[in-house]
Amino acid sequence: MPSFPYQEIKPPQRILLGPGPSNVHPQVQQAMMAPVIGHMDPYFYTVMEDIMNLLRYVFRTKNELTFPISATGSAGMEAGLCNFLEPGDVAVIADNGFFAERMINIASRYGAEVIRLDAEWGRIIEPEAIEAALKSRKKVKLLALVHAETSTGVLQPLGEASKLARQYDALLLVDAVTSLGGHELAI
Repeated sequence: MPSFPYQEIKPPQRILLGPGPSNVHPQVQQAMMAPVIGHMDPYFYTVMEDIMNLLRYVFRTKNELTFPISATGSAGMEAGLCNFLEPGDVAVIADNGFFAERMINIASRYGAEVIRLDAEWGRIIEPEAIEAALKSRKKVKLLALVHAETSTGVLQPLGEASKLARQYDALLLVDAVTSLGGHELAI
């Protein structure tokens, strides 16, 4: 035991109303008290398969490569961007808030040529602006949008953006950290 005074950690009950962290449902807390299993344990693979099936359900996909990333939302976004983009690729990224700007910074660091679609924070990116940006280059590899921008509360409609990405043969990357499971996410 250390020779200096210390106390047991007993945080007070709080209602967390910010963008995160948030209060944990009692069922989740109960599950977190279960015994720890190793990542190579056969039971872990069963749990992982269940999680992947549930993610496919939420994402409305049958893609077998759907899997969780144990990281922050920003780390997940970086994982997506670095797998989609190579130096010199053209990416159209909507900028209407803090996390949209983070996507632009990440894509730029990976060497992408970023076409910024600027909108006033708190405003959506209009489909006409998306189409104009997609038309502006011979080949745009990626269209990236934040679905629900935490910093402003704006909810970006995705229907037209999804159609335009398909029309111009661009990959569509959607940051749905704060919207998945709470808002319709049909793309």
